[in-house]
Amino acid sequence: MNAYIFPGQGAQFTGMGLDLYENAPLAQELFEKANTILGFPITDIMFEGTPEALKETKVTQPAIFLHSVILAKTLGAHFKPHMVAGHSLGEFSALVAAGALTFEDGLKLVSQRAQAMQKACELQPSTMAAVLGLEDAIVERICATIEGVVVPANYNCPGQLVISGDVEAIHKACEALKDAGARRALVLPVGGAFHSPLMEPAREELAAAIESTVFSKPNCPIYQNVTASAIIDQTDIKVNLISQLTAPVRWTQSIQQMVNDGATHFTEVGPGKVLQGLVKKIHKDAETASATLETNL
Repeated sequence: MNAYIFPGQGAQFTGMGLDLYENAPLAQELFEKANTILGFPITDIMFEGTPEALKETKVTQPAIFLHSVILAKTLGAHFKPHMVAGHSLGEFSALVAAGALTFEDGLKLVSQRAQAMQKACELQPSTMAAVLGLEDAIVERICATIEGVVVPANYNCPGQLVISGDVEAIHKACEALKDAGARRALVLPVGGAFHSPLMEPAREELAAAIESTVFSKPNCPIYQNVTASAIIDQTDIKVNLISQLTAPVRWTQSIQQMVNDGATHFTEVGPGKVLQGLVKKIHKDAETASATLETNL
C-alpha cells in the first residue's frame, strides 16, 4: 500500500518550488494565487530569498506547505495514496492533498497558524532541544522531574526525541538527560516551544479559524500527529488539528501504525528527505522515495 508523507518546518531551502513554477502551468497558477491570498510575493522569497528570509515563521510554514501541496497536485493521476500523514505543519499539506481541505483554505489556515505561533513565541523565551540515544520513557520521566515547562514534543524515531519548553527548563533537562546517558542533548535554533503548553495562546487563536473552516471527508485515512491513528471523520480531524499545537507529534507511532495497517511504500512530498530517513529508522524494511515533477512529465 502507498503512503504519502509531508514534511514540516525545517525542510525549506532557497530555490524551493522554482522547478515546479517553470515546468508546470498548474503550479504557476497556484503559486500566483498564493501570492494574492498571502498579500506578499512569497514566490520571490522561495525562489531567490536568503536562508534568513526563508526562516521567518510567517514565510517558512506557507512556503513548505505550498511546495508540498503544489507538487502533489502536479502529480495528477500518479498521486494515489492509500493513506497520508504529515509531520506537524505537514499535516495541513496532507489534508489538502487528500481532499479534506481546499488549497485556499489550507493556505489561509497555515498562514494564520504561523502568525499565531510567532505571537506565542514572543510572549515567553522558549526553545526546543533534540535528545539522541535514550529511550522515550526515560526522556519522559526526566522531563517530568524538571521545574518549569519541558515536555516531549516530537517523537521522530526510536532514539530521537525533541523536547520543548521554557529556556531555563530546557537547559536543565539537557544536563539531566546527558547525565542519564543521552548521546546528545542539543538545543535547537528555533524561535519557540512548539508542541508544548506554551503554544496555548496560538492554539486558542487557531481553534477559531479551524472551527469556521469547512472540511470534507478525505479521499483516504490521515494518520494525525495527536492520535497516531487512521482518521477519516471531519469532526475528529478538526479536533485533532486544534490539539496539535500543544500536543506532541507522534511520528514514530504514526509510521508504526501505518505499517501495521499495510503501508509498504512511503513517498515524501515536499522539500527535503528528512522524513524518509526517519521512516527507515522506524521500519527498516519500508521502501521510501521522493515525489518529483518528472513523475508526471
